[in-house]
Amino acid sequence: MDRQQDSLTARRAGVLLHPTCLPGEGGIGSLGASARAFVDFLSASGLGWWQVLPLNPTGYGDSPYAAQSSFAGEPLLIDLAELAALGWVEPSELTYLEQVGQSDAIDFAAVRSAKLPLLEAAARRFLERAGGAERAGLDEFRARHVVWLEDFAAFSALKAHFDRRAVQQGVANSCWSRYWPASLAMRDAADLAACRRRFASEIDVCCVLQYWFALQWRRLRQYAATAGVSIIGDLPIYVAEDSADVWSRPELFQLDQRRRPTCVAGVPPDYYSDTGQLWGNPLYRWPAHRAEGFAWWTSRFAQAFECFDRVRIDHFRGFAACWEVPAAAETAEAGRWMASPGRALLQTVADRLGRLPLIAENLGVITADVEVLRHDFELPGMVLLQGAFDEKEDRRTAFLPHNHERNSVVYTGTHDNDTTRGWYEKRSAGERQALAAYRGAPLEQPTWDLIRMVWASVAETAIVPLTDLLDLGSEARFNTPARAEGNWRWRAPANYAERGLVPRLRRLNEIFGR
Repeated sequence: MDRQQDSLTARRAGVLLHPTCLPGEGGIGSLGASARAFVDFLSASGLGWWQVLPLNPTGYGDSPYAAQSSFAGEPLLIDLAELAALGWVEPSELTYLEQVGQSDAIDFAAVRSAKLPLLEAAARRFLERAGGAERAGLDEFRARHVVWLEDFAAFSALKAHFDRRAVQQGVANSCWSRYWPASLAMRDAADLAACRRRFASEIDVCCVLQYWFALQWRRLRQYAATAGVSIIGDLPIYVAEDSADVWSRPELFQLDQRRRPTCVAGVPPDYYSDTGQLWGNPLYRWPAHRAEGFAWWTSRFAQAFECFDRVRIDHFRGFAACWEVPAAAETAEAGRWMASPGRALLQTVADRLGRLPLIAENLGVITADVEVLRHDFELPGMVLLQGAFDEKEDRRTAFLPHNHERNSVVYTGTHDNDTTRGWYEKRSAGERQALAAYRGAPLEQPTWDLIRMVWASVAETAIVPLTDLLDLGSEARFNTPARAEGNWRWRAPANYAERGLVPRLRRLNEIFGR
């Protein structure tokens, strides 16, 4: 069995890095040369996993977990140089890349205003000039993804139109259910058909961009597979209110007559917040999902399995029970646990799609029923090494390396945690002493001492964020839960692969059999 086929059971290690964080010109990472160079770095280091965050079009707060669609790809990740090589981008337009240059942080607003017009112009050229085979490829893509693509394209066109109007009028919340005309929010058939005709060009452009995203992602994944690198994707259990998902399938969500959420998702008070986290995602109307045989979920999983080798389920515990908070509540403290039909859902998906190559994110408040569900489907869970030595973490004993399960994924920390260096600098004297006692010696390089523990774990999969491999401080933290702004901006330095990491990682693999 080759390395790629054995990827779900072999003892392997990898790196967590979202593609937006890749270095290069243009203000944001892309699926082009910089992504292939990162695959080369992983392969040279003997690493078999690249873990990414959701690749969907970002919404509120530029968060990939507040996406405008749970099916579509983020157009900003499309590589312009590849489009130029195909003749869809004019050489003069590539000066955009030089003008924006290599930045240390992503300015999403600036990138969006500069790059999207270039992508849209390229898509219009494609629609005007593409030959028979090229147009046939687009037509086949649209037909194969009709279950979500046409509604997403219409949603995107309408959202762009009404977002511009909202800016002109100084309206802060332009969510479709609060700002769009009622007939369009309610999807009146006649008005919606008229808008599809009015915005037909914009809809076609959106479909081309999704087609290009899919082509570039498929080529990148093939490149990674050839290099022996598998990709872990991310599927958030909830979707954003301001999304094509909720707009196009309102019957699947708990909404009132105005199509606004009656209750929303969150978590009770926890490690990250004394008042809990109020996410604002509309909760599912589970009887409606049961009635359609979990078809929407099956489509979601099918697309995820087509794009990734393994898929992390963010907030897996929501398949056992969700924290339901009244929509009018100011904090998540007002919530309550409500049971979810996760067992029936997962069994249905398994019956239709076969093996479930999933990772269950089982962090936070985890009850026995969550772990029973995970074990019954033989899904690996997650353990955080930072949590093992954090006095505020209720589950720190389970996170200690000697308690790890073989069927699990161990991290120093994830995108939601501080970098390990930043985390260590904030530890109390008692916490540092406990960590040194566990290691059996004073810590000389705290970040790399924890990375070594991750590699040594019995967990079959070990993942470390690139920020930790570079031993960066809190300035490189990617996301702070419960903070609405200033997240998702970090980018890797251009010389990340030139810092002696390859031989160091290869040596760790040799020592610990990864």
